[in-house]
Amino acid sequence: MCGIVGYIGALRATPLIVDGLQRLEYRGYDSAGVAVLADGQIEIRRDVGKLSNLQARLQADPIDGTTGIGHTRWATHGVPAEHNAHPHISMDGEFVVVHNGIVENYLPLRDELSAEGVQFASETDTEVIVQLIARLAQNGAHGDLTEATRQAATYLRGSHAIVVMSRRQPDRLVAVRIGNAGGVAIGLGQGENYIASDIPAILEHTRQMIFLESRQIATVRADGCTIQTLDGHPVEPQIHAIAWDPVSAAKGEYKHFMQKEIFEQGRSITDTIRGRVHFDHNTVTLPDLNLTEADARALTRLVTVACGTSYYSGLVGKFYIEQLARLNVEVDYGSEYRYRDPILDHNTAVLSITQSGETVDTLAAMEEAQSKGARLLSIVNAIGSQAMRVADGHISMNAGPEIGVASTKAFTSSMVDQYLLALYLGQLRGVLTPDQRAQHVQDLAHLPDLVSRTLERHEAVEALAQQLHHFTDFLYLGRGINYPIALEGALKLKEISYIHAEGYPAGEMKHGPIALIDENMPVVAIALKDAVYDKMISQIEQAKARGGIVIALATEGDTFVATKADHVLYVPEAPALLNPIIAVIPLQLLAYSIAVWRGADVDQPRNLAKSVTVE
Repeated sequence: MCGIVGYIGALRATPLIVDGLQRLEYRGYDSAGVAVLADGQIEIRRDVGKLSNLQARLQADPIDGTTGIGHTRWATHGVPAEHNAHPHISMDGEFVVVHNGIVENYLPLRDELSAEGVQFASETDTEVIVQLIARLAQNGAHGDLTEATRQAATYLRGSHAIVVMSRRQPDRLVAVRIGNAGGVAIGLGQGENYIASDIPAILEHTRQMIFLESRQIATVRADGCTIQTLDGHPVEPQIHAIAWDPVSAAKGEYKHFMQKEIFEQGRSITDTIRGRVHFDHNTVTLPDLNLTEADARALTRLVTVACGTSYYSGLVGKFYIEQLARLNVEVDYGSEYRYRDPILDHNTAVLSITQSGETVDTLAAMEEAQSKGARLLSIVNAIGSQAMRVADGHISMNAGPEIGVASTKAFTSSMVDQYLLALYLGQLRGVLTPDQRAQHVQDLAHLPDLVSRTLERHEAVEALAQQLHHFTDFLYLGRGINYPIALEGALKLKEISYIHAEGYPAGEMKHGPIALIDENMPVVAIALKDAVYDKMISQIEQAKARGGIVIALATEGDTFVATKADHVLYVPEAPALLNPIIAVIPLQLLAYSIAVWRGADVDQPRNLAKSVTVE
């Protein structure tokens, strides 16, 4: 949940940057900092905690200059402390950087740089970037900031938003975007230009903006900017005119909030991992859960209660918690739970999952559980909501505002939160070996980049939607951990396109639904390379034998499935437990694109509300 602001022009940079950071403070409040070019030197001020602490420091020790960058941080690597706060400066004092994202390969890069004599001042992954830029500027980039940054970006694994400044070339800022873990907006002014991770930070100063695409690098000067790909090819950017009204500003370059929120998932997943996963010693920390080792070991059962999309998230979480924490999990609809006099005791934890934290059925289920002495836990997106307040402990989704009625980024964030919960319980209960824990933690480090790579395939999904939008019935099939994703894919299509769709366990197809399949029934089959792949191929063949139109969701590189299905949507190869988080994204995009083709109101579908607060 980090925020970035940059300015180059003729005005005093510090107040402009701090003002922009204030508008982004919701994105991080572990620490904040600014770096400004002043009299040929880079001056840095940083402080821990909320932005007001940095403001007080700047008042006592001001810096003045017309070019600078700033950052408000939510920690990933390194504890919240001044030496871990951004901006980070190179050992030679020549370069400074701010960054959103996770450098997946920071440990080997750090080791390599340390062996060459680089001394690191922080425990962060971000500092690797600026030290790498400094080395490349001396060796091959001939001191050029843009070229050194471009070369450095090719070494980084993961998804990133990066802004760099150099005292050697004070006439520019350089910004890079890789993947979708963080946005980069360039605001165009008269004799001045701005950079921000989110539109609201700079909207007061300009309405003309360029949005960097993945694997693009921008050289931003006071009188303009040039953009190229990381391969060195020039890019002619599209300039977007952002309206002053809050709704249009919030949507930015996107047509609908739902589209925007789908594409924000690289960042929202990064944000839900941030500060909770310690990649250096492979542990998970969930302090707001208020759960001790003794509490975790005493649990005999966990019951998840939720509604709609959150219920399907809980079905995925059941696999996580049972496999990683070896704790029995039941998943119930919140709307049904309290009506059957459930059996509960103090050794049972009841986990509620709710985006709004105000869903009346989920709250009623929590009340029932509390009256019977169960421990209440919640996974909630809305800070301060009822489900968060009444629980004994909670995990915040950190997805940011979700405006579209059909949940997308809150769904994937809540699955990641349950993965973290499973790892945390596994730690506390002593059922994961250090090697197992390390593998699962390192898998998480790759997740934002896998999401970004999946989103980059959106054009294939949009083309398929054009061919399918006239059908009136769909069947979604999945097995094992991906069966809930079939349910969620069908729900998304129903919610926003008004097409009848059913999610079904693939192994149950021949027990009834196979009778529905004909040339008018598209079948979406989740056939990723996992333990049930051969079973899913068999289901595809059965659907084809009945004349069905089969759309396979498959793992990148799987050419065999293309010989069986009519259409194939590919996703990157991922660890089996993380497959659901990757697999749902094309299904979100498919539902969205079909709804757009049908002219439906995507953000406010008929008969639905964002939060169901009445029974």
